[in-house]
Amino acid sequence: MATASSAGYPESGRSRATRTERLASAETKPAFKSTEFFVYLAAVAAVLVASAVVGGGATDVDVFPADQAWLYVTLLTVGYMISRGLAKCGSREPTDRTTT
Repeated sequence: MATASSAGYPESGRSRATRTERLASAETKPAFKSTEFFVYLAAVAAVLVASAVVGGGATDVDVFPADQAWLYVTLLTVGYMISRGLAKCGSREPTDRTTT
């Protein structure tokens, strides 16, 4: 006959602390530590600088207007958010913390 614990479950011989300890893990590293974050910032800066530099010359026709530049920045942002979501989807980065 097995001895019962206070919760009504048989004892396995391990202490309660041993059974409840496990490694905590973060989904992924923080976004500012990833290279895709810096590529995103560089791409946004490049689009905005290109929009400012490429402008009306002698013809006074703005070939890369600000509204088009901000559309590209919005598309870059959506792409970055999707890539971060996919990165967080199933990867794990173990940490050295334990939870109980």
